[in-house]
Amino acid sequence: MVTPTTETQNQRENEEIVGSQRDPLTEKIIAAAIEVHRHLGPGLLESVYEDCLCHELRLRGLRFERQIPIPLNYKGLKLESTYRLDIVVENQVVLELKAVEQILPVFKAQLLSYLRLSGKRVGLLINFHVSSVAQGIVRLVL
Repeated sequence: MVTPTTETQNQRENEEIVGSQRDPLTEKIIAAAIEVHRHLGPGLLESVYEDCLCHELRLRGLRFERQIPIPLNYKGLKLESTYRLDIVVENQVVLELKAVEQILPVFKAQLLSYLRLSGKRVGLLINFHVSSVAQGIVRLVL
């Protein structure tokens, strides 16, 4: 029998995957983020990293949209433009960018909520405020 605690743990294990599954698209995105971080380093505003990452994605021939509003429906109440996805690459991968001291559990919860609301399955949480951006990347899968 699966207890609620075990079920929750299994769900978390399935959702949070850090580099354990190979995915060519997320690998390209991560390579682009590494390139941006290599040139800029830590310590800048999130918006600067977003602009530069979008430029890098464009240079790599990847299609993306940025600052996409996601509506929230609650019991017949439709809230428009309450939340925004930072970047969606190839209409598949949601990118949530941060420039913070550390990735907190709430940031992972935020990305999981964005995945659920948008109907996307894969998300990358990318923190640029680290010495090596590879250490600041979390891949989440629903």
